[in-house]
Amino acid sequence: MSEKKLSREELVRKAEKPGRDAMKMHPYYHGKVQVTAKCVVRNMDDFAIWYTPGVAKPCLDIKDNPLKVYEHTNKGNFVAVVSDGTRVLGLGDIGPEAGLPVMEGKALLFKYLGGVDAFPIMVDTKDPDEIIDFVLKLQPSFGGVNLEDFSQPKCFYILDELRKKAHIPIWHDDQQGTAAVTVAGLINAVKVVNKKLSEVKIASIGAGAANIRITHQMFLAGVKPENVIMVDSKGTLRTNRKDAEILATKYKEKWELTQITNPDKVEGGIPEAMKGADVVIALSKSGPGTIEPEWIKLMAKDPILFTCANPVPEIYPWDAKAAGAKIVATGRSDFPNQVNNSLGFPGIFRGALDVRAKTITDEMCLAAAQELAKVAEDKGLSENYIIPTMDEWEVFPREAVAVGLKAIELGVAQVHHTRDELMKMAEEKIKHAREAVQFLMKEGFIPQAPPDEE
Repeated sequence: MSEKKLSREELVRKAEKPGRDAMKMHPYYHGKVQVTAKCVVRNMDDFAIWYTPGVAKPCLDIKDNPLKVYEHTNKGNFVAVVSDGTRVLGLGDIGPEAGLPVMEGKALLFKYLGGVDAFPIMVDTKDPDEIIDFVLKLQPSFGGVNLEDFSQPKCFYILDELRKKAHIPIWHDDQQGTAAVTVAGLINAVKVVNKKLSEVKIASIGAGAANIRITHQMFLAGVKPENVIMVDSKGTLRTNRKDAEILATKYKEKWELTQITNPDKVEGGIPEAMKGADVVIALSKSGPGTIEPEWIKLMAKDPILFTCANPVPEIYPWDAKAAGAKIVATGRSDFPNQVNNSLGFPGIFRGALDVRAKTITDEMCLAAAQELAKVAEDKGLSENYIIPTMDEWEVFPREAVAVGLKAIELGVAQVHHTRDELMKMAEEKIKHAREAVQFLMKEGFIPQAPPDEE
């Protein structure tokens, strides 16, 4: 029996359901992550091993050889998720307290999908230099840092400075993670419509941190800069725009793209950028209504739309499809083709941690994107399947291996493992994390959720 076709109103209500559920579930659990033991506690005598007096021995061992911290502690699996709450999802500057639920969710995904022990840390400052100093001071305790939801343009400065100064991998998920996953989807989407990355014309809607980094990652993957038109809140980026001097002095990253994209200096806004385009990559204002159906009709044959604004895409997928879109991807798990950071950062960090990488390079991100695309291709691509889903757990160890091997190749890994060793390490850690959560649920230590009233 075929599934009943839902009306537009029913589809919208279904799309709004996660938000309604979140308002019940968050206060029920009072958060999403906690700290629990990983060592045995057979009786009270064991605390003499784990704490004083026994703990003095490993402390002194680390003092004599600082790298022993990776043997005696969990530093090599600790990641700090740091944010100031100035650009949270599609909500803007909502402050550090209001951003905490997002960072807790990030920590949960790190653990369940990547076997990484992550800690949400909201900072009560917007000053980029204070944030840089704070993150650098976290290094003794953490194997890596995930920067999250920092506003533009300071997010670029913070990441660049930390990558120069830190000796552990510092990564900004809104830039690098979004880029890796989007490019993975793009690699497969153009295959489905029998086009080539080197030939497609792309309209990039939104010129924030995510889309700027996506654009650079697309270039690394084979997209030609002259085939891209980028649009910000003031219109298409072009060197003859009235505010060109402001772009050049205040928005360095945006100005760099302005100089190499849109060579014909196409003027206007979103519809003008979309005219004749094969692909739209949109990470801009939450919709619906940011992209209109009639603009899709201006695009080339078999148009591809990545409408990834959160929490609501620039146009709902059913409206985009009705207007002629061949492939539609969003950032949401309740629609097909979810292009979501959650497919990237757990596996990428797993791989970086397992080889004790000193940084996470763009080449490592591209390796993850290519492997992510390959996972979907191995299973069979279609209009509604250009990228794996989060429940395909093999994605994460495969990404981890690709990232670890690329780090070794680039010379940024401090320990070397074979492909088989990396796969075994990643699979064991991820499997352990998943089974631990399932066990706690089964035994009632994580209580069942409140009943669904719908």
